[in-house]
Amino acid sequence: MRPQDFVWLLLFLTLAAFSPERSPERHPIIIALFIGLGVVQVLETRMGAIASAVLRLALCYLLIGYSGGVNSSFYLILFLPVISAATSLELWGAALVSLAACGVYLSFLFFLNENQVISEEGVLELVLRSIFLPVVGYLTYELARGTKREAQRAQSAATELAEANRHLQEAKAQVTRAERLAALGQLTAGLAHELRNPLGTMKTSAEMLTRSVEKENEIAKEMAGFIASEVDRTNSLITRFLDFARPQPLQLATGDITVLLDDAIRRFEREQKDRALNITVYKNYSPDVPAIRFDAQLLERVIANLLLNAAQASPPGAVVTVKTQLAENGSVEIAVIDRGSGIERKNLENIFNPFFTTKPDGVGFGLAIVAKIVNEHGGQIAVESTPGEGSVFRIFLPLNLPGRS
Repeated sequence: MRPQDFVWLLLFLTLAAFSPERSPERHPIIIALFIGLGVVQVLETRMGAIASAVLRLALCYLLIGYSGGVNSSFYLILFLPVISAATSLELWGAALVSLAACGVYLSFLFFLNENQVISEEGVLELVLRSIFLPVVGYLTYELARGTKREAQRAQSAATELAEANRHLQEAKAQVTRAERLAALGQLTAGLAHELRNPLGTMKTSAEMLTRSVEKENEIAKEMAGFIASEVDRTNSLITRFLDFARPQPLQLATGDITVLLDDAIRRFEREQKDRALNITVYKNYSPDVPAIRFDAQLLERVIANLLLNAAQASPPGAVVTVKTQLAENGSVEIAVIDRGSGIERKNLENIFNPFFTTKPDGVGFGLAIVAKIVNEHGGQIAVESTPGEGSVFRIFLPLNLPGRS
């Protein structure tokens, strides 16, 4: 029971209490009928609009009949089913209930006895009472429909606001990431420049040491070899830092994206033989994708990197899908889909940040460079992933990228 349910019951009991019909035979019946109307009002949502309208009309018919018929003071109770139907049914339903209410009221004319005569003014009164029922029903229907329209507009505005807020959060995250990458790029460029000179000296010294030590001194030769290999590894890492930090001028040309994808897949298949991977690439290209402008060398590097990540996350013999289609926002979508281990939800926001990696021997620059290249193309990259089910990396490239070099 809701608080308003008690209010409804109290109101109907009050109407029954002030009924002008006080005969011992009829007054208890009138009270019971009012209680029945209150129960129907309380149970309306469970009974349904049509069933409750029929029950209300039946109870109103009995109530008016027991309280004087066409001269009953309770003829106004017929507004209850009319208004309820107008707020919950369509126009045809509200119209039928209004006409039925008019019929219920006018039906008592057939029960007039020979001594009851209705004057001309009485006839006009009956006509006015009958007309008021559909008028009130139609006005209530229009008001309810206007309220529903406003509610739908409010819901639509709330949905659009939520979508705009989501896009705003995504844009804010991209700006934050871009600012972080810009600052890191400046730091990396300066640090790499300062490190390369001493590293060159260290490698030269290690090579001279290797040539000058005695052949019998195996430990010294081994240590010098370690120094040279670690210097090479550090130099390789610095090169990757610089690739990430330096702005890379795009060499744009209009071409077929599927040709680039085929080249990237062939490159990946060559590399997976060296890495002992056993992955099959399935192609799902849409014929509706037009030619677009892109830097073939950089974008091929992006696709090859995503394919390698997908292969490393998949079990041997798995299938990785490369799919293209026109996106709803008017861009070209390239998706790399795997059914591998997936990415933990807590890591999704960080996978495109530099230095973030979950691989034991990873550096954390692969996806950061991928995101950087995609952003330089004026595009976006997004990821959907479920742990244990796989990941989908989506690249969105604009159809009309202005030419620049």
